Amino acid sequence: MSIAGVCNRRVVVIDREESVLQAARLMREHHVGDVVVTSTNGVKMPVGIVTDRDIVISVVALGLDAEVITVGDVMYRQLVTVPGEQGVFETIQLMRSKGIRRLPVIDDSGLLIGIVTLDDLLQLMAEEFGEIGRLIGRERAVEAHSRL
Repeated sequence: MSIAGVCNRRVVVIDREESVLQAARLMREHHVGDVVVTSTNGVKMPVGIVTDRDIVISVVALGLDAEVITVGDVMYRQLVTVPGEQGVFETIQLMRSKGIRRLPVIDDSGLLIGIVTLDDLLQLMAEEFGEIGRLIGRERAVEAHSRL
């Protein structure tokens, strides 16, 4: 299964020139823990990411003005992305090796198509384990029925 098949396609994006306060408001409005920073030329090409933790550590904890500090000032610039055709397991390995919980998903042109988070992957794995559990139960029922 490709990561494009499981990623969230409703990504909250923001321009690097917007304020950190605006980023926080978008996170609150959309109930998310991050915003993907996209290029300023109107194309959804990811150039950074800002998380709620980034805002707390880089702005709030230092007593800085969230209306003055821009998203570009605090965004994680060494953005790691994943191509949509990459497999789920390989994506998990990438996230583990880089120590990241959120990963923008891109198409062949580098344009943003979605985002995958640790929570998304945990939910997917829980569903898969549930299917395995149902398989075990079904196997028992088939065996019991065939021995009558």
